[in-house]
Parts: sequence; structure tokens; C-alpha cells
Amino acid sequence: MRLTEAEARAGLAAARVARLATTGEDRQPHLVPVTFTVDGDRIYIAVDQKPKTTTRLRRLRNIRENPLVALLADHYAEDWGALWWVRVDGRARVVEDPAQTRRPLDLLTVKYGQYVQARPAGPVIVIEAGRWTGWAGTD
Repeated sequence: MRLTEAEARAGLAAARVARLATTGEDRQPHLVPVTFTVDGDRIYIAVDQKPKTTTRLRRLRNIRENPLVALLADHYAEDWGALWWVRVDGRARVVEDPAQTRRPLDLLTVKYGQYVQARPAGPVIVIEAGRWTGWAGTD
């Protein structure tokens, strides 16, 4: 069944991981798993200390080149009645100013205990949600 916008928001807010889809000037899709938090119509994603192959992340470059993004969270189960997914389409920007990253990082720290001991340094991706969609099985 199709989810209402309120149901989609609640489902995304409760999810622990999502996939961020970006494209840059090369028009090639780039998809990465991310941790995030929902704050009204904004979704925050931080660049954290988990090991990465480079600090020049493609997702950041893509957002600077093309701010249109999608974020997808889902749940799979062998009982297909328990399946669900939520997608947000929006415009993203990369924020590096510590005064503007403080609140997003505080919210992320509340959601993810790992960030209490290793608070992300940033930058923070801010997505302004434009469209919320979702679907769930019968349960």
C-alpha cells in the first residue's frame, strides 16, 4: 500500500541507514549508504570518521555540481507483508561552517551513540526534502 507523506516521514525517521543517490556533471549515478537524521523537511548527513578511501568524496563533489538527490531507506523480510520503502527527493547542499553544522551534528549524536565518542567533524549534507514517497506491505 502507498504510504502517506506522514507515514513516509515517520518510516524514514525511524530507519537507521539509507542510501544517498547523487549525480554530478558526468551524469553517472553514485549511490552510498549513509547515516542520517530527519528534522522537519530537512535531512542531515555528516561525513564522519569511518574509514574512507579519500577525503575528496564523490558525493560531495556531485552535490556541488548537481544539487538534486534522492535518499532511500527500506526494510526487507522473507514475509513480504513486512516489506517497506521510503524515498525522499530533494535539493542538497554541503555545509562546512561550524555555526551551521552544530545543530545537525547534535541531532545525529542523539540518534547514533557512536557519535558521542567520535563526533563527526563534517562537512554536513543538508537535504531540503521536496517529495516524500513510500510503500509498505500489508503488515
